[in-house]
Amino acid sequence: MNTALQQDLNDIENILEQVKQQGIAFLNSLDSIPTSNSNSITTNRNLNQEGLGALSALEEFNQRLAPLMIASPGPRYLGFVTGGSTPASIVGDWLTTIYDQNTQAVKAQGGVSALIEIETINLLLQLLDLPKSFLGGFVTGATMSNFTSLAVARQWFGKQLGKDFAKNGISEPITIFSSTPHSSSIKCLSMLGIGSQNFTKIKTIEGNREAIDVADLEKNIKALNGKPFIVITSAATVNTADFDDFVAINELKKKYKFWWHIDAAFGGFAACSPKYKHLVNGWENADSITIDCHKWLNVPYESAFYLIKEEHKILQIETFQNSNAPYLGDPLENFSFLNFLPENSRRLKALPVWFSLLAYGKEGYQYIVENSVALALQFDAFITENENFELLAPTRLNNVCFTLSGDHNQEKVNSFLTSLNDKGKVFMTPTVYQNRKGIRASFVNWRTSEKDIEIIVEEMKNRILELKI
Repeated sequence: MNTALQQDLNDIENILEQVKQQGIAFLNSLDSIPTSNSNSITTNRNLNQEGLGALSALEEFNQRLAPLMIASPGPRYLGFVTGGSTPASIVGDWLTTIYDQNTQAVKAQGGVSALIEIETINLLLQLLDLPKSFLGGFVTGATMSNFTSLAVARQWFGKQLGKDFAKNGISEPITIFSSTPHSSSIKCLSMLGIGSQNFTKIKTIEGNREAIDVADLEKNIKALNGKPFIVITSAATVNTADFDDFVAINELKKKYKFWWHIDAAFGGFAACSPKYKHLVNGWENADSITIDCHKWLNVPYESAFYLIKEEHKILQIETFQNSNAPYLGDPLENFSFLNFLPENSRRLKALPVWFSLLAYGKEGYQYIVENSVALALQFDAFITENENFELLAPTRLNNVCFTLSGDHNQEKVNSFLTSLNDKGKVFMTPTVYQNRKGIRASFVNWRTSEKDIEIIVEEMKNRILELKI
């Protein structure tokens, strides 16, 4: 065996112990680690000939690369709808790496870790109070979850016209209706060959809303004269966490035949709370749903799942089957995820979720959701009461969308946010809402507390004084 490999194999316990201690130190210091920094490195390092060994590589990492890391899993990182990692999910993530399974099959000599994924989907359906009529699987994030769902929707659309788009390519324009789709859905339309601009934008409800105007949607549906179509809806838009009216869309489902997709990347977790569950009433009748785990479920990054109604499994197989690999067997008789989603090579992404669900249960996630919303409303109260800021929209759930008061301060919004983020105590993201520059604070991290709100408010007041707004 190579010398460096042999030495590391012999020293594996010591290596992992040092990494464990470093990980504990980082997690215990998240409150004081900056949420942003300006550190940089040169990226033209030469590859050494003999290899350093794991501990020497760790030493170089700590010297050169660790300073690039920020407190994105921490309680005051409010950008991009980013959760942290619960202790249990870290256990699951470490074990995922250690066991290093390629999760595909449920009946195979080469491993059946897919059974864990199927069980985890079952647990998630219970958490979200969704029926077992959904089949699901894990992908890297909301983008790939939307991609998987919309790829099957594309196949469904073709079949309504007697065509197989998966085998023969798209030969007819695909009609898609949406109102305020997330950018990842638009990206998926591009990747699927549909075209990022080839969807009809439905009007939003009047009164500072981002939700679909169902009357305008039905008007557009009637104009199709019975032709098939796809509707993309939102369970929490990214700026204002607005929800489309799923009960009303259910009524349309009774009158018209279409594929209904819900992007519920973070808003789907409203189902965990009796206070907010009404926001997703009716979503159980959708054909497909996207949900992100590395947001409100608070597991490590690259974790999301799709849900697609079991009645569409043939369409799903037609879309993703490895049809030129006969050794894989009949996909209906021998279930394997490689015939149901894009990747042929997959980590056991379900395991961090499995650990977190079992560790904290329904009550744990009800607490996380309700605590996040309570903190968002506390922050909303500060914005509302401070003359230097104004809300751009009501705080409907966990996202607070705001700006500096007055149109005359619009040119100062970016400099204020840059100054705020540069200090490293809190991180928020810029946005544009109804043609006004704004700032978005998203509360999803399980660690965030009222003390963090106090720190954030103090930082914002200090930055205002500096900029003399």
